[in-house]
Amino acid sequence: MKALVYLGSQNKALQERPKPSLAAATDAIVKMTRTTICGTDLHILKGDVPSCTPGRILGHEGAGVVDAVGTAVTAFKVGDPVLISCVSACGKCVNCRRQMYSHCTTGGWILGNSIDGTQAEYVRIPHADMSLYAVPPGVDAEALVMLSDILPTGMECGVMNGRVQPGCSVAIVGCGPIGLAALLTAKFYSPAAIIAIDLDDGRLSVAKSFGATATVNSSDGHAADKVMKLTEQRGVDTAIEAVGLPETFELCQQIVAAGGTIANIGVHGVKVDLHLETLWDRNITITTRLVDTVSTPMLLKTLCSHQLDPTPLITHRFKLDDILDAYETFANASQTHALKVLIEF
Repeated sequence: MKALVYLGSQNKALQERPKPSLAAATDAIVKMTRTTICGTDLHILKGDVPSCTPGRILGHEGAGVVDAVGTAVTAFKVGDPVLISCVSACGKCVNCRRQMYSHCTTGGWILGNSIDGTQAEYVRIPHADMSLYAVPPGVDAEALVMLSDILPTGMECGVMNGRVQPGCSVAIVGCGPIGLAALLTAKFYSPAAIIAIDLDDGRLSVAKSFGATATVNSSDGHAADKVMKLTEQRGVDTAIEAVGLPETFELCQQIVAAGGTIANIGVHGVKVDLHLETLWDRNITITTRLVDTVSTPMLLKTLCSHQLDPTPLITHRFKLDDILDAYETFANASQTHALKVLIEF
């Protein structure tokens, strides 16, 4: 089969690899129909994720059709269309029983990290009964892929961890796909204000079309002053960090209101300063999280009922043979205006 393989820092290639086989009774093999590229894949290529070693097939998002199942798989059969969760969960370990599936003792974020992932024609899914979702009839096949990772990540790590609630104020620092997913799902809770912050006016325009009440271009270094002016010098109740850079986390510290929450989503590969000298008396909460996908069933229902439409996040489409071009397009989003690039098989 064809697969996109990580070969080391800033190095990748489309290669021929053996089709995966069942390794445990709880496994399934899925023939991929669609996948996508995540910002985390770019972090891997930068060397920010040491658990992912050269030779690994990348990718942890997608949808497909069940090609084979182990003898212990009871929820799926060959031929079933499925959504692949970015997190694999056994459902039985101490962390899974706390619904902390991202820290499953035999799973978690392993696809495209510690085991081969979804940017290939076939993928092995451990703990298939807990790590796949049946596709409801009539669901938009492209929109479905957005529920593998970015929508539950934006929802859980940003909105839920950020304690967004009716009437509150929210700032989303970074309007890439994850930040926009946080924006879409924050609207479930009817905040009074959603301030979108980014360096790129194009992405800010998209954020405005998604429901942001105000936008701030941070390229001049005065984003904090602008946010404080928008909030009558109070700051925001929830500051969502959706980039993974020291500068964006520092901005969140500058704009969070007393009693507010900083919800980190971004993958941080270098040291970040925590300014307790200014925050020690501010009654703030700082949250971190890897997505657990506990919100995926709810998001599937909202997708089916047309209360959620993530398709505007998809800006580019490629075939698997052109996945290297897809990576270049996604990595150079400031020039290409890419949000999510879809890979079709």
